[in-house]
Amino acid sequence: MTRIQVLGPGCQKCNVLAERVTQAVRELGIECEIEKVSDINHIIAFGIISTPALAVNGTIKASGHVPSVEKIKELLS
Repeated sequence: MTRIQVLGPGCQKCNVLAERVTQAVRELGIECEIEKVSDINHIIAFGIISTPALAVNGTIKASGHVPSVEKIKELLS
């Protein structure tokens, strides 16, 4: 099963990213686990410099911006 993580402290951009990920997953019809990660130590462990960030199966796919729903769908395909 695909594991998707939205990394960020819970700011507005992080919330928008989480909403877009949920929408993309629903439109693609894929089964996955979506997790919001707000623990700063866990975020730092990924090695990212700016949030929000999107990780798929432990690999950072986007960082420092909020991709569109269409871009997220590309990243998940």
